[in-house]
Amino acid sequence: MDRSEAHFLEQVNAHRRIIHRIAGLYALDNDARKDLEQETLMQAWRSWPSFRGEAKFSTWLYRICLNTALTWERRPDVVRRAGPQGLPDQADDAPITEGDERQRLHAAMHRLNEVDRALLALHLDGFDHAEAGALLGLTANHVGVKLHRIKGRLTELLRPA
Repeated sequence: MDRSEAHFLEQVNAHRRIIHRIAGLYALDNDARKDLEQETLMQAWRSWPSFRGEAKFSTWLYRICLNTALTWERRPDVVRRAGPQGLPDQADDAPITEGDERQRLHAAMHRLNEVDRALLALHLDGFDHAEAGALLGLTANHVGVKLHRIKGRLTELLRPA
């Protein structure tokens, strides 16, 4: 297996959308997203020598992205529920009404708990229930149940007031 810096950069560039998507789910503004992306790249580079190739690079990178995002979000210096992009700081059960559809969906996704956000990202990237479950330590059936509940929660949050 090629463990060169060039191969690492080639793989990261081919899968950059994973880093961007996960950072976007856990960071509320552009500066925070860029910081999280940078932190994720550093973690991936540090872990690169231990990548054994038993899983696809994308799966390995997803795991690093999720672990980095979850650790990063728990830091005390991270802004939580409001930012320059104007994401609403509302009660968890209040419908999200302002903004265009994309912004409303983004705001609703930020209101999900961290595991549900991770699961939703995996689902949106085409991971099947078994693959998503393996990454998050859940059974395939539990993933199916959680996804059903997540969709219901998003529907509630996006329902017009």
